[in-house]
This record gives sequence, C-alpha cells and structure tokens, in this order.
Amino acid sequence: MSTFETKYWNMRDHVDHVSLQQAAELLQQEEVVAFPTETVYGLGADATSEKAVKKIFEAKGRPADNPLIVHMAKKEQIHEVVQHIPDIAHKLIDRFLPGPLTLILKSNGRCAQNVTAGLSTVAVRIPDHPVAISILDECGLPLAAPSANLSGKPSPTRAEHVYDDLNGRIAGIIDGGPTGVGVESTVLDCSGEKPVILRPGGVTKQDLEELIGEVDVDPALSNQGSKPKSPGMKYKHYAPDAPMWLIEGDLKFFQSQIEQLKQSGKRVGVIVSNEHASELEGAVIHTCGSKEDLREVAVQLYHALRSFDQEDVDVILCESFPEDGVGQAVMNRLKKAATQKISQT
Repeated sequence: MSTFETKYWNMRDHVDHVSLQQAAELLQQEEVVAFPTETVYGLGADATSEKAVKKIFEAKGRPADNPLIVHMAKKEQIHEVVQHIPDIAHKLIDRFLPGPLTLILKSNGRCAQNVTAGLSTVAVRIPDHPVAISILDECGLPLAAPSANLSGKPSPTRAEHVYDDLNGRIAGIIDGGPTGVGVESTVLDCSGEKPVILRPGGVTKQDLEELIGEVDVDPALSNQGSKPKSPGMKYKHYAPDAPMWLIEGDLKFFQSQIEQLKQSGKRVGVIVSNEHASELEGAVIHTCGSKEDLREVAVQLYHALRSFDQEDVDVILCESFPEDGVGQAVMNRLKKAATQKISQT
C-alpha cells in the first residue's frame, strides 16, 4: 500500500470552496478522502472505479467480501445505480432521505464489482450533512464510503479519530466537526418481497413501521457465518484496543466485577451512563450520555470506546442499555465490540 502525505482541511465552521475543490480533484483522480456525515465519518472513493474502491479496502484492511454503501447528493441520482425503485422504497426515500437510512436495491451494474462484493444488489444513501453534500456535488461522483477507520476499530465520529487510524494511508481528511447521530445508518433491504433490517441504526424499526408497516429483522444479524449482504453483519467491529466486557446486572454486581479485576492486578476502564458514573469506584470512568436519552448515548458511544486507547487499561467494562428505539443500534454495536458478556443471572 502507498504511503501518503495526508492532506487535512478544516471545514468545521464553513465549507471552504478552495479546499473542497482540492478534495474533489483527489476523488476524481481515484484517490480516497475521508469526510463527515451525520452518522460517522466516511472513507470515500469513486464508486464506479474498481481501482479507487480497492484503495478503500487497502487503507482500512477491510475484508473484500464486505459490501460498501454508495453515497449520493440527490434523490434523483439513486436511479443511476439501481435497476428499479419499488413503491415502498420511494416512500422511504421521500420520508427519511437525506438521513441515516441506507436502502438495498437491485444493482444495474454501474458500480464497481468490489463495491457490491459480487452481489446483485447495491446499498445507497443520501447523507444529511452539509460537508458531505458539498463534496458529493463538487466531485460529481457517487462515492462508496464505509466508516473511515481501520477495520475492526470503533467507527470515527470526529476527524481526529480518522487521523489516528488513517494518517499516511489515505489522500485527505475533511474535518467537519463531531457527527450528530453517532452510530451508522440503518440498512434496510428493499430488494425482496418484504423490507428487512440488516443493520439497526439512526432510523429505528418503529420509525420505519410507522410509515410502511411491518418490517422484519434479518436473523443473520446474530449469525456470523453467513455471507454479508450489508456492512457490519459478518465481522467483528467497533472494538477498542483493550478487551471489553458487556455487563448485564445491577450496580452492586457491576462494582463486584471491578473489584475482582482489581484484585487480580488489572487496571479497569468503565463506560457507563451519566446517572451511574458517581456510584462506581476503583476504575477509570468515561460516561456516554444519559440512560434516559439513548440518542445521546449513540452520539457519544464510539468516542467513549476510543477514549480508553489513551488510558492504558487492561479491561473495559461497559454498561448494557435498553434495546428500545436507537438502543437496538447501540446494543448491536456493543455486542460486536465485546469480547464477552457477563450476566448477573
């Protein structure tokens, strides 16, 4: 893999046109550029170029059978990469896009084979972020863009996360400030008879069902042996450097796990809700928002996971959260990040 002098553009306060042109030119030259979306930072490359897309996989160390999501600036552009948009998908596009929803539709073959991982379908979405829309407009390309992190690491919700993982491995990083949703988009397969959630995310199952009726959840979410039809279905994701244990139990049980680890000489890190932070002792504690606001937890989750990489802890213990609404996405990510689950009962 080539080593780059990674360019860095600060667009936190406003979209700078000169910087935008420089980033767009790199994308047009089949290079890879990281940019912010409303969910996490994406690692963008021309979705129609196999050569460009290959650089995404090389930079991330991502398995080649893991398909990518294609990002576009306008709803009308979806027609350019799919065979047909079913009526139900039209409703979803009108209601949720731009936004944290990805639709899987039948591909027309315009996107590179390594975008779809050889599948007959393609995943598409329109990000709800001014910098993302600006770079998509400026380069004039559909951009394949998985999360801009090393494969398996927590997804980046800040430009510094991207820099820590990928400086020297990609051509450029656009800093648009912290992202607003914090977990990746919901992936909904609309290529069959009934819509199926392949990855929970920023648009909840309840949100979808209010518009289109009953939606299934793919059992492959818990079956790691199947061929992935969507990003995030097969491989271990979102893991911090230290092993992470997902704790299911009350605070007394949580504290007992801290004490046991300390007695064995371990330095312990803890991720908990704001409400519980002051009730635990003997550990390096990072909060991830209020348990009463799971959207806040989603926003802060990946930053909390990454924060321990600088703390030199041996084990991270993480609180479990209700799987209501966006809590389903939060727990999906935590289960994938965890090396084991410790339950009170």
